[in-house]
Amino acid sequence: MGSIKHDITESCLGIYETALEKWDDLTQFLVETWPLLLILFLGLLGVWWYADPPPPRQVLIATGQPGGSYEILGKKYAAFFEKKGITLELLATEGAEENIAHLVDRKDPVQAAFVQAGAFNSHDVKGVESLGAIAYAPIWFFYRGPELKDTDFQSIKVASQFFLNSRISVGQKGSGSYAQAMHMLKANGFEEGRNFVHLPGLKAAEALQKGEIEGAFIVDDYEAPVVQKLLADPNLRIAAYPRAEALIRSMPFLQILNVPMGSFSLTRNFPSTDIKLMASTTNLLIDDRMHPALQFLFLEAAREINGKASFFAEYGEFPSFKNIGLPESPVALHYEKNGSPLLMLYFPFWLAELINRLVFVFLPFCAVAYPVLLMLPGYRNKRMQRKIDLLYITLKTYEQELTENFSPEVKDEYLKKLDLLEYEALKLQVPKSLTGSYYSLRTSIDYVRNCLNRGIHPYQIASADIILQ
Repeated sequence: MGSIKHDITESCLGIYETALEKWDDLTQFLVETWPLLLILFLGLLGVWWYADPPPPRQVLIATGQPGGSYEILGKKYAAFFEKKGITLELLATEGAEENIAHLVDRKDPVQAAFVQAGAFNSHDVKGVESLGAIAYAPIWFFYRGPELKDTDFQSIKVASQFFLNSRISVGQKGSGSYAQAMHMLKANGFEEGRNFVHLPGLKAAEALQKGEIEGAFIVDDYEAPVVQKLLADPNLRIAAYPRAEALIRSMPFLQILNVPMGSFSLTRNFPSTDIKLMASTTNLLIDDRMHPALQFLFLEAAREINGKASFFAEYGEFPSFKNIGLPESPVALHYEKNGSPLLMLYFPFWLAELINRLVFVFLPFCAVAYPVLLMLPGYRNKRMQRKIDLLYITLKTYEQELTENFSPEVKDEYLKKLDLLEYEALKLQVPKSLTGSYYSLRTSIDYVRNCLNRGIHPYQIASADIILQ
């Protein structure tokens, strides 16, 4: 038992002494090489900050008209971002045209926007990328009066009475609703009628229910309050698109939504037959200079908020990266193939982003710093050897003076010089590899001191002694 205790004690003592020795070596190493280490550290900070700066803590996104579905969606995104420590500010706009203008302007602080596919000319848009489609945007046409059959719509072009002479809202100019309404009308051979009005969604719905207008194009989610309000009104009808397959051939940004009979209201059996609706998609567009970490955050928000099952969308259908009309962000391409970085799945956003930046900078930095760090021990040894050599040179100078120009009066002076030289040697903190050189210097100093203490001339034997020999 005693032997075991003794062994444990010896082992612990050995570990303690080794730790102290390593700590002394480390502190000595830092004292001797701190200028080089400081340069490397400042270089790392510079690369870390300028090559891969941290994401901003505030982001501005353009939504849409006040009270619209895009503003509601923006608030959901803002709540998601707030949980991650980022402030997402919402900017209300008149619609798609204004949103695109904000993103295209390189001096504008807006970095993201909700924009319907097909509501802009992609050839005129520069510096903007897509994070994919995040929702369907059905193109609703509500109207008053008797229900029009499919065959009635086929004959509208001939009569054109309804579309050309009725008061119809085609959405506010510059909005996605207006752009999609014009697409639908022109695809069927119509131009904007003289009695058409340009009302935002909520005002168009109110005017339609009051009988002030006969029809209204509204592009909005099925769950949007304005759409639900109009679907619940038994006095209103919705137009179907029997030639939907033909429409998507000429406008590939459109999607076909199938609506089974009675889906909107079982009690009213509304619609009375299976119908097809046309829909655009809501795209999440960004300034192509947006920080990659923020792009991943937007995609995670889209997955959590828009990836849920809805009336038209299946679970996990969004974000989608089909027919988006603009170049896809490299981050979106990565997300499409690999999903979010693993760090974002297991760590808070700020910590995951910090670790990612450290890895991004640290690995390339090591490629440069590692050879330098390997040189440090050699640099340290050479630096210390140089100090020892300088002391040797001083000692050699003293010895030369004593050999050539010795006088008893200077003996005490040289003894003081040797003491001071030995004190300088004692102050050296040498690594283990130079221990031999260090003690050799100490021995040499002592040798010169002993020679000086021999007698009249430190390096000559008395002539009488020579005769006796």
